[in-house]
Amino acid sequence: MDELIVTVLYRSLVFATPLFIGTLGEILTERAGVLNLGMEGLVAFGAFAGFAATAASGSAWIGILGALAGGALLASIHAFVSVTLRANQVVSGLALTMIGTGAAGMWGKPFVGKAAAERLGPVDFGFLSDLPVVGRVLFSQDPFFYLGLIAGAMLWFFLEHTKAGLRVRAVGENPKAADSLGVRVGLVKWLCVMAGGALAALAGAQLSLSYSASWTESMSGGRGWIVIALTIFALWNPVRAFWGSLLFGGIFVLQYLLQPLGVPPSILGMLPYLATLTALALEGLRKDTRSLFAPAMLGEAYKRGER
Repeated sequence: MDELIVTVLYRSLVFATPLFIGTLGEILTERAGVLNLGMEGLVAFGAFAGFAATAASGSAWIGILGALAGGALLASIHAFVSVTLRANQVVSGLALTMIGTGAAGMWGKPFVGKAAAERLGPVDFGFLSDLPVVGRVLFSQDPFFYLGLIAGAMLWFFLEHTKAGLRVRAVGENPKAADSLGVRVGLVKWLCVMAGGALAALAGAQLSLSYSASWTESMSGGRGWIVIALTIFALWNPVRAFWGSLLFGGIFVLQYLLQPLGVPPSILGMLPYLATLTALALEGLRKDTRSLFAPAMLGEAYKRGER
């Protein structure tokens, strides 16, 4: 029983890692007032870009850089359309999903069925990795898990305790006021969208360079959509995003625990999405509705001089 619990906790963190990293990207984007429904495309494209860069260089770390650059570049399309052209952000985000998944599927065909040139396996922390329970669960994860923790801590500190983070929040809440104080609203939105896209692509790279260490089409598996829901569930807070991602990681593991019991695969495949809907419904029933408020200008285009 103890071994089962350790295995469940370990696997939950493995599944939670890409969800957490992707949610950090969406939180940063939305705190700047930009809604990005293109996360599924960014995750898929990041998986491809990381795998392709690793295949070309032989280094998974260069693959990570390739995924980050590819995600930022792809997200810049959304930034240009929604921020510069002030087009509908919902339409632009959905188009980004189609572009990202389509490009990954088309350009990734030569890599189908191939193993990654280098796999980023569990990190060895020496005696810490040998500790009972804690060593297996916390000190035997892949590098993406620790990169996610570092990114989460940095994002929380950035948003809550820095002047630049205050500017980001101001742009998302009241861009007119921020503009009047000399904040370059458009630039802030652009940078947040691109940084958010890079994080989403990093989540995708975890799938192709660590989790499966191979390339298959549609390997994002709907995680980008769950990331969008997790952002709401986490109330745009990086700390809550970690616990929410861990919860959904456990639900993914639950699929494998129920499979030997004869539960139909179609029902197992629905579990993460049913859990997403349930979590959002429960959040909507909270009595303290003030905590549910998204950034005031989320999804709204801003043009200097308009009221």
